[in-house]
Amino acid sequence: MHEQIINQIKELAQPIAEEKDMFLVDVEVKHQKVPEIWVLVDTETGQVNLDSCSAISRELGAGMDAQNLLQGSYRLNVSSPGLSRPLSDKRQYAKNRGRTAKIKYKQQENYHSVEGVIEDVDHDKILILQEAQDPVEIHFEQIVETKIIPKI
Repeated sequence: MHEQIINQIKELAQPIAEEKDMFLVDVEVKHQKVPEIWVLVDTETGQVNLDSCSAISRELGAGMDAQNLLQGSYRLNVSSPGLSRPLSDKRQYAKNRGRTAKIKYKQQENYHSVEGVIEDVDHDKILILQEAQDPVEIHFEQIVETKIIPKI
């Protein structure tokens, strides 16, 4: 599917998500006989719930059909990103304050990895607390990937 169509879906989805006090994380298209579109949303407060995802799906589907974005049938799925997906939006960090994360980041020309608790988040950086080590401050522009480590 062309990047242009994905961008059009994002443009339609973003204001719909914002109406539900959510934000768009990503749009993915999986090619099959019937294209499967995944719209990933999150919220800065609370949880992503089924009712909100259903409402976004209905409104987005109607908008996509009205603009005739896709030829033929398709499947539309609206969901939270889930724990296995790396954080991709700064707004996700504050929501995960107090949780353990593994962060890969680049400092000068070297890559580093740190695992610890997201202690603090502000507009341009995060603070990670590690066991028996000094806290690590990482600026968002240095982050390559952040994954939340679920507690079992």
